[in-house]
Amino acid sequence: MRVLMTYYSERTHLFCMVPLAQALIAAGHEVRVASQPSQAEFIMDTGLPAVAVGKDHVVWRLVQAREDVFANLRTMGCPPFDRTDEPMENITWDDLAEGYSSIVPWWWRLVNDPMIPDLVEFCRCWQPDLVIWEPGTYAGAVAARVTGVAGVRALWGSDMFGYMRQLFVRLRDAQPEGSRTDPLADWLGRWARKYGATFDEEMTCGRVTLDQLPESVRLPTGLPIRSMRYAPYNGRSVVPRWLWEPAERRRVCLTLGTSSSERMGGYSAPVEDILGSLAELDVEVVATVPERERAGLGTLPPNVRLVEFAPLHALAATCEVVIHHGGWGSASTSGINGVPQLVLAQQFDAPPLARRLAARGGALQMHESQATGANVCEHVVRLLEEPAFAREAAGLRDEMLAMPSPSEIVPELERLAAERRS
Repeated sequence: MRVLMTYYSERTHLFCMVPLAQALIAAGHEVRVASQPSQAEFIMDTGLPAVAVGKDHVVWRLVQAREDVFANLRTMGCPPFDRTDEPMENITWDDLAEGYSSIVPWWWRLVNDPMIPDLVEFCRCWQPDLVIWEPGTYAGAVAARVTGVAGVRALWGSDMFGYMRQLFVRLRDAQPEGSRTDPLADWLGRWARKYGATFDEEMTCGRVTLDQLPESVRLPTGLPIRSMRYAPYNGRSVVPRWLWEPAERRRVCLTLGTSSSERMGGYSAPVEDILGSLAELDVEVVATVPERERAGLGTLPPNVRLVEFAPLHALAATCEVVIHHGGWGSASTSGINGVPQLVLAQQFDAPPLARRLAARGGALQMHESQATGANVCEHVVRLLEEPAFAREAAGLRDEMLAMPSPSEIVPELERLAAERRS
């Protein structure tokens, strides 16, 4: 079986696919990974064959140049992805119609249009049996439809895309005939017709969705779902010597991800204040802070170990608490290691994911705007001292470990490809 995996040029979106790609190769299948040119080196670093298609997107360049126009990319109110844990009746047709009218041209078209023609051409030449795409890379859906193979979405977090799409379709169909605007269907339909194909809803959410979140924190989309166990992948890394042995004191990790630092003009959370407050505790604090974010930190407390990078799956296994920004990789790596979490959520899907993790147990959460040093320290003390958090974190770990591994998903993908071919 030939399997094409594809994602637009955002490196972290590749990470959710690597363990599955490795499982497919181990089962004897051919895999290619297609993305925009800047990603070729990252793909090759994983040991997977890279296919460069189209041109790189310019979303982040536009964000930096026109913050007034693209401010919604920081708050992500369109569609209201940060409200996916609210009752559906709280989200109106006007919310969704306005959201899709903004997000289709200013995000999904910007990142996908530059790669679609080359991706379709490659698929026509290579003839894959299956196309696996991350949820924002609708180019994969177009290529799958044009070449007549099944398209599978591989999620890197909560399925806010599928959840909002199902709600959108339901409210759209309830509108008067002349008011049923649908920017996503219009856009994907134009690409399908260009290549002699037709649009249907499978192009928006795939034939099947691979969801790596455990059911207890998963969004109820009603779509065909296959659970797949999260397998941490952090890219090329070295496990440092200080992680070889158990920590001498209880260890707390602080990691705020790369997007805020690289894309959003720096961390919003007061890192110096947080580290200063944690100095009052009898713990070792490991803070992963890139060089560009260190200038304002001043003199560090003696219980802080500041590092540029450490593979989180190795670091989290030695910790009793992980403080993070609500990114899916940080939450899942903490979860599968059974570590209590403090989530300082800021934007996009992080706030609702943080709230679901807290409701599941084993985690506390606050919006990043509330993350003063004193607040963070108070929450860390609770996570360290109240046994219920460690117990519930262990329960989340057990739930995740019970999910099918990537290798156990491979036969399901083989059947899916065979069904579509027949």
